[in-house]
Amino acid sequence: MESSFEQRKKDVLSKLDKSSKGIWDEKIISLCEKINSKQNYYTTSSCSGKVVIMIDQDKKENNLFLHVWHNLISSEELKKSLKKISLLSKSKKQIKFKMESCILHIACRTLEDAQNLLDEARAIGWKRSGIIVSKNRFFLELNSTEKLEFPICRKGKILVSDGFLEIIAKEANKKLEKCWGKIEKLEKVVSKKL
Repeated sequence: MESSFEQRKKDVLSKLDKSSKGIWDEKIISLCEKINSKQNYYTTSSCSGKVVIMIDQDKKENNLFLHVWHNLISSEELKKSLKKISLLSKSKKQIKFKMESCILHIACRTLEDAQNLLDEARAIGWKRSGIIVSKNRFFLELNSTEKLEFPICRKGKILVSDGFLEIIAKEANKKLEKCWGKIEKLEKVVSKKL
């Protein structure tokens, strides 16, 4: 008879991708597959990092993301997107630029399994990470530390210069590449040590 952990793993891994992107995140899929192949772990959600232009508000709602990139961006793409958004957003809403770091949620069979993977992940740079315990279930939330976030458009007016958009694109790309490097390192750890 299967344990409840194995049954939950089977159920979760049989579900369709429910992300806003609608497809698996290419840069993290190999890591997720490696984790999911391990007896004591399975992933519940993941993102390799992204750049978004979004409506700036505290309450989460649908349609807050106005543009999303999961790859490197150019200042030209950013400028084109902002011009389009600024024409459509003459309202009082503020628009922000956000570069979000990679994140990974992993269910673990035991607390010891969770702690082992957490220790390995922290050692290679997943610093904002921890264990969540709920009703005898153990989850890891692994977060990298790279991020950028600031207002970029207000009342239909772009708040930054073209030169600053170039700096933003370069910085965001640097941080995304750093995230992807951590994903590769974690994949090696999972392959060798779990």
